[in-house]
Amino acid sequence: MSDYTVVNPATGETLATYPTATDAEVQEAITAADAAAKGWGRTSTPAERAALLRRVAELHRERRDELAAIIVREMGKQIDGALGEVDFAADITEYYADHIEEITADAPVPIDGEGTAVIRKAPLGALLGIMPWNFPYYQVARFAAPNLAIGNTILLKHAPQCPESSAAIETLYRDAGFPEGAYTNVYLTNDQAADVIADPRIHGASVTGSERAGAAVAEIAGRNLKKVALELGGSDPFIVLSADDLDAVAQSAVDARLDNTGQSCNGAKRFIIVDDLYDEFVELFVAKMSAATVGDPLSSDTVLGPLSSVAAAERLEEQIKGAVAQGATVATGGTRDGAFFTPTVLTGVTKDMDVYREELFGPAGVVYRVADEDEAVALANDTPFGLGSYVFTTDDAQAARVADRIEAGMVYVNLVLADEPGLPFGGIKRSGTGRELGLLAADEFVNKKLVRIG
Repeated sequence: MSDYTVVNPATGETLATYPTATDAEVQEAITAADAAAKGWGRTSTPAERAALLRRVAELHRERRDELAAIIVREMGKQIDGALGEVDFAADITEYYADHIEEITADAPVPIDGEGTAVIRKAPLGALLGIMPWNFPYYQVARFAAPNLAIGNTILLKHAPQCPESSAAIETLYRDAGFPEGAYTNVYLTNDQAADVIADPRIHGASVTGSERAGAAVAEIAGRNLKKVALELGGSDPFIVLSADDLDAVAQSAVDARLDNTGQSCNGAKRFIIVDDLYDEFVELFVAKMSAATVGDPLSSDTVLGPLSSVAAAERLEEQIKGAVAQGATVATGGTRDGAFFTPTVLTGVTKDMDVYREELFGPAGVVYRVADEDEAVALANDTPFGLGSYVFTTDDAQAARVADRIEAGMVYVNLVLADEPGLPFGGIKRSGTGRELGLLAADEFVNKKLVRIG
């Protein structure tokens, strides 16, 4: 039986192991989630659910240091980033408490005949969440909070390298006063997760992870006629068409690429620069990437800690070596030391290279030269992914035009790292389906029930 294991990627030390659930424990968890959904989920008031969610947010803040330290040792997150993630998870949870009346209110529908008609939102029931390692608290908050606000209940399968943080999250919900079965952490194997999705007491599944994981879950859910929400990979373009301060734009590019040690689905990964700015941008970008400090994730002076594991760093190393073998140039970086990886910039990538269509999940980016707006948009859209995107221009009309033309779920103009609890997050193409965060997230797993009264 496989274990969920905490391995500190900065040191390689195995700190703790957690056994996977027995089949009997899985059935107990499903039964409890189903019972809570049929009871608490349908009888509690929005105000009662909001009070519980608000307490969860408070507990995030009260236990901030403890929670942050857990994910530093689980997946190597730099300490300031870990503290910020805990804060953001609290803000997200509080957002749904604050907006619960709006989320659950009836929506009147105009009718031709006499009487009334409304759309009434009702919970579906118990849901399964399958969450990744790169944002252990944030990813869970944006799935769990809106669904608990509606009255759904949660079974949570976290990444195998995040057993300590996943247990800590469950404790937050229990200590906040949520009833038994409302939120349950389960150390599932992949086979057990497939059985949970197929169980008729489970009414949907949400996955944040790789394309492979999303496709596998969607296939099982499809066979069992279950709703899914998928937030998968991304290779977000960062388009620079004009700039008053190119140095500031280059710094934004670095910030967008190195956030979370480059391990963000919506991190900027392909830098598409118009011809007359290309040479200066590359010079600035390479200098700033090269200057980023790699080191101890517990130090506030560190920009980049280790990647989440040695295996993750080895995968990135293979991609960089493969790109070089096919003719790309490493302008800076490209070296690995255990799980640590130097900030890397590739140039000279062409359409026939593997890296052209791959996602680089780590501190590495590719810079492309384009002639004009049309070529920039065409290159930005020439990807199997469609999660986020970034556009920098001094021309407001151009900004609006390019935003309309980009094939992605999100477009940020002249700014980066601007996520908020109220802004929907999600993509198209192989980046997934559905939306998280904002009010749209609360509509993913809900019965929009028509009530027509004559």
